[in-house]
Amino acid sequence: MEFSPFNKIVKLCLQGMELEDKGKPEEASKLFHQGWVEATNDLEKFLTAHYISRHQNTVSDKLNWLETALGFALKVNDDAVKSAFPSLYSNIAKCYEDLNNLGKAKKNSDLAISYKLNPSDKGPFYHGTKANLQIDDFLTAGSNSNYKSELKMKHIYFTALLNGAGLAAALAKGNGKERVYIIEPTGSFENDPNLTDKKFPGNPTRSYRSEVPLRIIGEVTDWISPRPEELQKFREKLENSKGEIIN
Repeated sequence: MEFSPFNKIVKLCLQGMELEDKGKPEEASKLFHQGWVEATNDLEKFLTAHYISRHQNTVSDKLNWLETALGFALKVNDDAVKSAFPSLYSNIAKCYEDLNNLGKAKKNSDLAISYKLNPSDKGPFYHGTKANLQIDDFLTAGSNSNYKSELKMKHIYFTALLNGAGLAAALAKGNGKERVYIIEPTGSFENDPNLTDKKFPGNPTRSYRSEVPLRIIGEVTDWISPRPEELQKFREKLENSKGEIIN
């Protein structure tokens, strides 16, 4: 089930988050509840329950909404949603700890660690760049960031979304041809913490990173390059971002 920013319920959640940022929690809560009532599938129910949980006045009520969100997330069976499990289980564990139910707190904490260390996504995976590479070449960590040139990256990044890799290729440094390679991780990897559990729960962009090399196993040529105006907007957003890159 694909996450879409054009979805009606997603738009309501975005509006609710804007109200939260403006210090209007009651109005935000009303929008999240509206989304809950109007939700028509498990993904929409999961999202709205997640946001409603943030506006509860008691630990028990917060726990109830978090477990409701988890229940719908389990039904979705989608890798982007499964990436929300570490934070969901962690928040549930914290509620049980506050309620002095240490057994359930530990059980949920252990589940959070398990999902964090073992992303379920099986790909295929892609990496966007302007480098001219060959099959069986390896991509390694240690390059300068595309977003902060003075920062040497400790990880190599990739995604399971083809057009997301296309955007990365367009933003990559250099004057070479934009390329999207099919890659294979040679070891463990994790959800990209710069994008996971930010505005939306989980990792809807299916973005990952690894400290070990990525092997190139193919190249895609039919991906969609972002339009110049879209690329400019994204660059402006990056330039105006005040957040630090988690390296």
